[in-house]
Amino acid sequence: MRSPWRHPARVVPFAFLALIIIGTGLMMLPAARAEPGHAPFVTALFTAASAVCVTGLAVVDTPTYWSTFGHVLLTVLTQIGGFGIMTLATLLSLLVSRRLGLRGRLLAQAESAGLAGANMVGLLVRVALVMLVAESIITAVLTVRFWSAYDYPIGRALWEAVFHAVQAFNNAGFALYSDSLVRFVTDPWICITLGLGVMAGAIGFPVLFELAREWRTPGCWSTHTFLTVAGTLLLSCVGFLVFLVFEWRNPGTLGPLSTPGKVLAAFTQDVMTRSGGFNSIDLGKMNSETIAVTNGLMFIGGGSASTAGGIKLTTFMLLGFVIWAEIRGEPDVVIRKRRIAEDSQRQAVTVALMGVALVATGTVALDALTEDVPFDRALFEVTSAFATVGLSTGITPSLPPSAQVVLVILMYVGRVGTIAVGTAIALNTRRRHYRYPEERPLVG
Repeated sequence: MRSPWRHPARVVPFAFLALIIIGTGLMMLPAARAEPGHAPFVTALFTAASAVCVTGLAVVDTPTYWSTFGHVLLTVLTQIGGFGIMTLATLLSLLVSRRLGLRGRLLAQAESAGLAGANMVGLLVRVALVMLVAESIITAVLTVRFWSAYDYPIGRALWEAVFHAVQAFNNAGFALYSDSLVRFVTDPWICITLGLGVMAGAIGFPVLFELAREWRTPGCWSTHTFLTVAGTLLLSCVGFLVFLVFEWRNPGTLGPLSTPGKVLAAFTQDVMTRSGGFNSIDLGKMNSETIAVTNGLMFIGGGSASTAGGIKLTTFMLLGFVIWAEIRGEPDVVIRKRRIAEDSQRQAVTVALMGVALVATGTVALDALTEDVPFDRALFEVTSAFATVGLSTGITPSLPPSAQVVLVILMYVGRVGTIAVGTAIALNTRRRHYRYPEERPLVG
């Protein structure tokens, strides 16, 4: 009899579920809470799930509710969740590529030609080294800045730098300040450092490794790297301009800042919108137009095999090429003189539509379980949870426990669902030796 655990796609969801359960138990320890007594079950569950799924959503004030021990637990859970998710996503991509070849790869967890030939031990070492180096650089810059500009004692400066470095690279977004990064909105050393850390974690290891080898020769990039880099630049420009245009005169966000401050705040929030989870402006005071665009950016997310969530950049970009080819009447979808396999196109459509269905279902559930929560705010929280971004308009702490559990489920599915579902689709792909007669139903 074949073991039900034969495929990693079946093991990954249970592994992360086990980690969430363990984390919940640890967060319920009295030592994890600043005040006497232990945290309620739903509060501990939500916090542990948010950390393991590298989301950053919170139902309590992180710096005051949790003790130093609780903050250490958050750091450890975030690091394990981020490292495990990125590593497993990459390894599963390699597993699929070896068994099925290029045509069986799911673009949402796409390959890199250089990684395909790497042994797993070497791959794990490279992933760990990149993470360690990136977090060390972020920690060094933040430590010096906290110590020199804000007069933090060196011990406090180092600890807070480590905490936020782990949160940034793993795209989690927990902060040791009740207003997240709002107090640092005009500080480029902190905002740009954390922003670059978020970008490094969100672009994905396959792309990082390929760019390290081929950064001088873009013509040699794989299709996946091209789509990821192009998508990152495109959406970064869109988000930056949207924040500047719609929030420029908003007295609750960019309005009171100087012109350089507005540019820095728009850049910071743009970087954090698709995966980072930090916020340097009050999101609850954003204009409705900005919230709508932010929902779209969060839903798309970051690169494959990264800590970012969403449907992934490669999925979004591929769908764009599919639509363009259909509009032009082209028989094939071609990207840089490479024809994209039809099964990859179907997989991209499947991932995107499943994401839409989950967000729609979650929004309806949240709306049914709450009172007096505006629809756009409910949609924002649901999208943030599904895409494991962690941004909030401020309504999450006031939601009833049942609604908070809905967000926990969305965080879990949003983090491991794309890995499990995408790999399962690829592993279950089989080739028939016959084809049925063709039929053309009316479309549109």
